[in-house]
Amino acid sequence: MTTLLFHKPYGVLSQFTPEPGSPWDCLASWVAVGGVYAAGRLDADSEGLLLLTDNGALQQRLTDPRWGHWRRYQVQVEGLSSADSLEALRQGLVIQGRRTLPARARAMDPPEELPERNPPIRHRLNVPTSWLELELREGRNRQVRRMTAAVGLPTLRLRRVAIDLMDEEPLLDLAGLSPGAWRQVNAQEQGRLERLLRPGLRRPSDRMGPPAR
Repeated sequence: MTTLLFHKPYGVLSQFTPEPGSPWDCLASWVAVGGVYAAGRLDADSEGLLLLTDNGALQQRLTDPRWGHWRRYQVQVEGLSSADSLEALRQGLVIQGRRTLPARARAMDPPEELPERNPPIRHRLNVPTSWLELELREGRNRQVRRMTAAVGLPTLRLRRVAIDLMDEEPLLDLAGLSPGAWRQVNAQEQGRLERLLRPGLRRPSDRMGPPAR
């Protein structure tokens, strides 16, 4: 099984073929490994951790919403969060006619050693910006952006920084990967991924307690 962790830059599609007429780049310009595909996706205007694998069963397991693997995002938003807006994100919001699952949400300081983005974020001089950490266990279309907009905090920059496979173990994360860089999973990570495919394994969501504050 070949499995890679890739730090997807802004402006890159989560696929190996370009979209006709699209201004966005694709994975083939960055990852010279054949036979692997994205397990899940990040929009072209989002950045961060993307897992690439040649194992169809693993790809299905990581994208099946019934398994509910937590994904951690750092989100720069326009405006300042409040206790009410954070609680609304945690409890779930009606987006496109469906309520989102309960999430984990907190205000955070700007990330340390934040990579530059090209193009840079546009700021309005009279509107402050702030950062949120959001953890979701579903991946609906542009969900983070729709959720923050619903509480009056439009997303300016979105980074996925970690994927949780099993609650009691460390995360897959961006540690050591600069934008555009990738690496093969190490032996410990490979073992955790293989354990996900064992028959009889309970879904992570079966073990989860209430969303963290």
